[in-house]
Amino acid sequence: MSLDPEHVRMAEALLFASKEPLDEAVLAERLPEGADIPAILSTIEEQYRHKGVNLARLAGKWTFLTAPDLSWLLEEERETTRRLSRAALETLAIIAYHQPATRAEIEEIRGVGLSRGTMDVLFDAGWIRPRGRRRTPGRPVTYGVTEDFLIHFGLDDIKDLPGFDEMKAAGLLSTEPTGIFNDLAQTEEDALEDEEEKEF
Repeated sequence: MSLDPEHVRMAEALLFASKEPLDEAVLAERLPEGADIPAILSTIEEQYRHKGVNLARLAGKWTFLTAPDLSWLLEEERETTRRLSRAALETLAIIAYHQPATRAEIEEIRGVGLSRGTMDVLFDAGWIRPRGRRRTPGRPVTYGVTEDFLIHFGLDDIKDLPGFDEMKAAGLLSTEPTGIFNDLAQTEEDALEDEEEKEF
């Protein structure tokens, strides 16, 4: 069965118009029944591979991004964001590479105490969130990065972080990245609800 060019055009329009990356389920809802979403995305990706914008997959969703080699053209147009402090950057990196991580584990790796303000900055940015409670004495809350973190840093999966595979192979990481964002919100919700039920 050949791919309907009109379906490709419709998906292209949706992706261009959307302010946020779209997943395949959303595209399937908007396109006519029977539209071959994977084939459509593959076609668009190929069509834009050598253009000024490319179709990219971030956190399992699809969006158009400026071609990497042309990003310098837009440097002056980018909104200036508040620079993260060194403590915030270190904390974010630790959480990203070692998630789920507790406050105590973050402090142990950094070698210094963690201020509440540092975590607040990362929460406000939408880059970290609670992942549930560790089943150890005190039931400490664990933290992990969010889908917004992946999108902001141009990653499709946490395992795409630089050096992730090398660190994992060396036994320096205990996190399990595969599919970590599949039904993440529901998993976290269930974990927290379980803990609440036990506490009461």
